[in-house]
Amino acid sequence: MSEYKGIKGFQVTTRTEDPTPFAQALADNPYAGSWASGGNLNTGRTYSGASGIGTQTDSLLFGGRKNSSPASNKAETEKYNGTSWTELSDLPAAKEGVAGFGTTTNAVSAAGGNSPAVANPTCTWDGSSWTEVNEINTAREKARGAGTYTAGLIFSGNPYPSVSAATEEWDGTNWTNGGSLNTARSNVGNAGATQTAALAFGGGPPNSIGNTEEYNGSSWSEKADLNTTRSELGGLGTSTSALAIGGQASPGRVANTESFDGTSWTEVNDLGTARNNGSGSGTGTSGLFAGGNNPNESDATEEWSFSGIQPTDAASYADAITGDFYYNSTTGQFKTVNDGGAPIGTWSSGGNMNTPRGGGAMAGLSTAAMIAGGSNATVGYLNSHEQYDGSSWAETTDLNTSRRYNTGGGTQTANLVMGGAVPPGDTSSNAVEQWDGSSWTEIAEINTARRLGRSSTSGTTTAMLLFTGSDPGPGTLGLLNVELWNGSSWTEVNEMNTLREGAGANGISTSAVAGGGISGPPFSPGNAAETWNGTSWTEVSEINTARSYAGGGGTSNTDVFIWGGGQPIADNGAKTEAWNGSAWTEVNDLALGRDSYANGAGSATSAINAGGYNGGQSPTNVANTEEWAADDFQIKSVTTS
Repeated sequence: MSEYKGIKGFQVTTRTEDPTPFAQALADNPYAGSWASGGNLNTGRTYSGASGIGTQTDSLLFGGRKNSSPASNKAETEKYNGTSWTELSDLPAAKEGVAGFGTTTNAVSAAGGNSPAVANPTCTWDGSSWTEVNEINTAREKARGAGTYTAGLIFSGNPYPSVSAATEEWDGTNWTNGGSLNTARSNVGNAGATQTAALAFGGGPPNSIGNTEEYNGSSWSEKADLNTTRSELGGLGTSTSALAIGGQASPGRVANTESFDGTSWTEVNDLGTARNNGSGSGTGTSGLFAGGNNPNESDATEEWSFSGIQPTDAASYADAITGDFYYNSTTGQFKTVNDGGAPIGTWSSGGNMNTPRGGGAMAGLSTAAMIAGGSNATVGYLNSHEQYDGSSWAETTDLNTSRRYNTGGGTQTANLVMGGAVPPGDTSSNAVEQWDGSSWTEIAEINTARRLGRSSTSGTTTAMLLFTGSDPGPGTLGLLNVELWNGSSWTEVNEMNTLREGAGANGISTSAVAGGGISGPPFSPGNAAETWNGTSWTEVSEINTARSYAGGGGTSNTDVFIWGGGQPIADNGAKTEAWNGSAWTEVNDLALGRDSYANGAGSATSAINAGGYNGGQSPTNVANTEEWAADDFQIKSVTTS
């Protein structure tokens, strides 16, 4: 009898179980950092110094302040062993706002004071006791430090009555003035294992700031801003793997944690307890955060560590490959791996935009995207245009007309930007601009001016569908009319079934989906969905989470998804849903929720979201970028007889 191999030309693989695709395993158990409770300090305190390059199981904390009655500065020194804190020899003098760096056997404490009095002492630690040595040049408190026992630095702080930009370098014996920060401040977050690679981020006063600066041993340079503007925050790690922890932001203390990869900040898992003025030590993958205020001095310690499946573990998985045919000896079934099913994927951090914004027009994929227009708290109407190469954004030729709440579609090198709101008076626009890869050209206007509309984001410059929106703007019921672009003119086609603005939208000119949006009264986020087949709209299953002003990606009315958007729940627009032509399925959330004006484009397996409005965690338009990567398959049994 002939074998299957002889008939079909290949050997059927036998497996005892169905393959566990790496994408599925990673989605089920992603590699991520999180905080867990550690042993409490013996003396609760705030404004302490720490051995910044200690470890999670070997760190030092010293000095600080007790705020509750009776308030007092502290001299106590404590060492952490990964489980509990042990009291060691005190500092020579009690003081708050000390800067520290080093390890548990060789550390330095500098500056400090008793507000508003400031001091300039330096003390070195040899593993058992402190010794006073040469003083710093600029007396101050609430400065921060980085580096080693023989090559460290301190920066920022309060010399009173102003804040400081001063940096001083330590060679193990003496202090020498280094390059000043670009922005004077105190209460910053800090990270850095060496004198030639340190970070300062956030801080204040009078107002909290989000900017980050990196020191190279002689001067400071600006890096990407924090997503959450704040002061009185903690930090740990190196210049390429750091954490910004907690702090004081409007309207109060926050638990937010952000991770820095050398280029951009990404929101990660929050502290268990929101607090400010705590101290960090360790690395970006294994560290601790101790003390702080909530609302009085805290003795809490939280430990940061990673768990889950690492992206580098892919080789150990028998991945599912579309087109595979195999025999499952446990179930006695032949099976195939087919296209289809909900996308199995995750969002990951990308490079921050140069200009934070929401309500802009996007087009492209996660490896090649563009954004133009929009607005932020500083600029009400933007004409700036940026392009993304898969890792960073670059500014390029501006739009001819500044606008916000505009929409776009196409590719990075060939796209349309349509409608929006323009000054004066936030007037709805009917202007359309086309990008040819090098310049913008004004082309035929849409018939109905609108803002907060959506388009077939994967359409082309010769075939684009424009739908939803409002005119003159929020407070109206929205628009039903739909327009189709054929490369030379706009034509009114069949209207939508549900009046709305700000739906999540995706697809091409002949096959698209709209989900959610806002209509009214009562002007609340909706969950209605409908599909376009090139001729008419059909109502389909509702999205699971009502939302408005969401982002979206996809290439047809059977393979799309939407994310973010204002929602009547407390997760602030992080939810992502995939549509397979018959049902909506919740997939992995965004790391940073976008309540509204999410800017998105792409396909169900390669999409991008840049910026948006993050009203829950940081009430501002953000520069944050996230990239979606997914597999799209399903395992099916083969019926034999």
